[in-house]
Amino acid sequence: MNISVKANPCFKEVDRSRKRYIVMKGSAGSGKSVDTAQNYILRLMRDRGRNLVCIRKSDITNRDSTFAELTGSIYRMFGDKAERYWRITQSPLKLTCKANGNQIIFRGMNDDKQREKLKSITFQKGKLTDVWCEEATELTQADLEIIDDRLRGELPDGQFYQIRLTFNPVNKNHWIKKVFFDIPDDNVLCHHSTYLMNRFIDDAYRARMERRKLVDPEGYQIYGLGEWGEIGGLILHNWEIKDISQKPEDYDDFANGQDFGFNHANVILPVGIKDDDLYITKELYEFEKDTNELIQLADRLGIDRRKQMWCDSAEPDRIKMWQKAGFRACGVDKGGSAGSVKAQIDWLKQRKIYVHPSCVNTIKELQQWKWKKDERTGEYLDEPVPFQDDAMAALRYSVEGWRKRPKAKAVKRIW
Repeated sequence: MNISVKANPCFKEVDRSRKRYIVMKGSAGSGKSVDTAQNYILRLMRDRGRNLVCIRKSDITNRDSTFAELTGSIYRMFGDKAERYWRITQSPLKLTCKANGNQIIFRGMNDDKQREKLKSITFQKGKLTDVWCEEATELTQADLEIIDDRLRGELPDGQFYQIRLTFNPVNKNHWIKKVFFDIPDDNVLCHHSTYLMNRFIDDAYRARMERRKLVDPEGYQIYGLGEWGEIGGLILHNWEIKDISQKPEDYDDFANGQDFGFNHANVILPVGIKDDDLYITKELYEFEKDTNELIQLADRLGIDRRKQMWCDSAEPDRIKMWQKAGFRACGVDKGGSAGSVKAQIDWLKQRKIYVHPSCVNTIKELQQWKWKKDERTGEYLDEPVPFQDDAMAALRYSVEGWRKRPKAKAVKRIW
């Protein structure tokens, strides 16, 4: 069997450890999730009787995170022979090692029903021995205690139980810091990694992070260096991840928003509106693609050409190319106070925004989109930090038609 494995040396200690708790905080792009997925695939192929459950707070987010990372690792290792070694099941999500029957399943902790499902997990062969909590800061301490309690009972010689938590540290007062980092414990291995340690990161990503260091030093400490902190001045709080319909016909109206880019992301967001709430149903989020390539990707994603596509008016030539391809593309009006970024944000803040879990880049931007801070006074300004905000620009553009309706529907609630 020929296996292609690419590894970062900084994870050697965690991958070899048999401690019960592996707690991995790190910056975006550090490679911790990729390493974790790869390590589990190798471990379950090697050790008969081991089984893994992957945990996210919301069960549906597993598909585009843990499941995608694990299947990606399988295909990178085995190429077109991947399914000779692993059975990949899409519904329900499950991975089965064909050589020994070891399995990987996926669960959430969002409500009592999901927590009860976790308590009743059984496997045809072996026991539950491994747990991967991805984006672990989403979980409560009570959630982890339920998970921890599932790893019990005698194991065959040489086997061990292990929980691995992976996350970007945000709040310095988070329970994970207090439980695992502030209290020494021989059963705990705490690990820290950054994108600077990832030898597989491309130069363009490094350049973006260097820019963030300049324009958003506070955010760079967390997302660039993986340090504990707290993101203040977040712009939007009125959003949540939800398994929403991706069909335009299920909404009162539907539009696409596009922010043009090349070195930074080119983003298209198909957005629905229903009962004055907004629904981000899909995302196209691409770097270094020309317009013809993006048009092909948009068609592949199923972006509806018949729906209005609101675009950055600063790029009229690109808008014309989308029009020639059959899309109803037009520029947003940025004139006057009504066309300002602040006016767009004020309108968005008055509505509930639901985001499909497949929109992973949009979710990341929502989690860190914040106001600039006056370094002299420490007060936040009415101007967003101009970094990693391409999806936010597409979102702002997408609502142009609804925002400027002569008689807008009354707003139901305000956050």
